[in-house]
Amino acid sequence: MNLQKHIYYLREYFFPEGCSCCWEALLGADESYFGLCTDCRSSFESVLNSEKRCRICGKPLVSEIETCLSCRESDGIPKQKYNENFERIWSIFPYKGKFKAVLKAYKFKKRIALANFFVYCLNTVLKEAIDITEIALVPVPPKSGKIKKQGWDQIDFLSNRLKLNNHLPVDKCLKRLPSRSQKELNREERSKNLKGRILCVKKPPKNAILFDDVITTGATLNACAEVLREGGTEKVFGVCLFFD
Repeated sequence: MNLQKHIYYLREYFFPEGCSCCWEALLGADESYFGLCTDCRSSFESVLNSEKRCRICGKPLVSEIETCLSCRESDGIPKQKYNENFERIWSIFPYKGKFKAVLKAYKFKKRIALANFFVYCLNTVLKEAIDITEIALVPVPPKSGKIKKQGWDQIDFLSNRLKLNNHLPVDKCLKRLPSRSQKELNREERSKNLKGRILCVKKPPKNAILFDDVITTGATLNACAEVLREGGTEKVFGVCLFFD
């Protein structure tokens, strides 16, 4: 048992929280370290390791080959890029049911053991991107007042964990100015709401992987990508734990 797992095991033993998905007791070092029981972790990993994923947006494929229907042009020819700002996006879990419940447990109940599992998942999908020359992870900046309200920035926390685990540079070059909550708006309004509200506060990396927890319409990621491209970033990729 390595030191980190030993610490999480002792923490769970003396201050038990249980599985963040089914709330059953966590048994052993691995379950304590990931914050999930073996059965729940296996069900998540079965989705993570799905071989059929769209090469553009990363979402699971049903009967399609290589590219999902949403990532194909009107004439049926697959796109080469996600859009004018993104090369491609990796997304892992659907934002519903038990998947949504686990993210909420991490964000709002601060079940930090889940960060270890999320980092494992992110490392799995980012293997090919990590080798790109001069690439850095760029976390999507938090909404104004978020840290004061929630007490922490869960994206920043995961970014730092990713940096420690795979030595991927983290570049916090973006800042978000106050704006209306995106949850209150439709697709068109979301894009307009962020216009001019994302700033690049220093020179961005040559290539970037934008990182957020959930992608819904993609408006936030796209606004960040536009700013990075305007600042000189050549290629922008995206990675999200959940897609809605």
